[in-house]
Amino acid sequence: MEDNIFTEKILGGTETILLVDDENTVTDVVEKALTLIGYQVILARRGKEAVEVYRNNQHRIALVVLDMIMPDMSGGKTYDLLKEINPLVKVILSSGYSFNGEAAKIVARGCSGFIQKPYGIKELSQAIREILD
Repeated sequence: MEDNIFTEKILGGTETILLVDDENTVTDVVEKALTLIGYQVILARRGKEAVEVYRNNQHRIALVVLDMIMPDMSGGKTYDLLKEINPLVKVILSSGYSFNGEAAKIVARGCSGFIQKPYGIKELSQAIREILD
């Protein structure tokens, strides 16, 4: 049976997710949605902050949702630094730009997945479970 809008479900979990995005609107909405479906959420608003938060909390962070375009450090550079800390880090790259180009290069370097903005909580929850399960 094919998946469609009626069979797709919001999939929850209890893991801790590091959400990295410089847009307050995105972090506010996504943090609330992920919390409602059971996840613990840690926020970082810049790449450098994300690297520091991950370095100090990697033992409890199951997955990182990482914006590709941020002011102080790109998502690609942030991803590379996260991989230096933990080569097995699980990251979903998030961008308003298409997958082609920079996002494809980052995924080719081992990034776990990509989700295009704007995304809904169904899409994000399914992408998270696909990677963590």
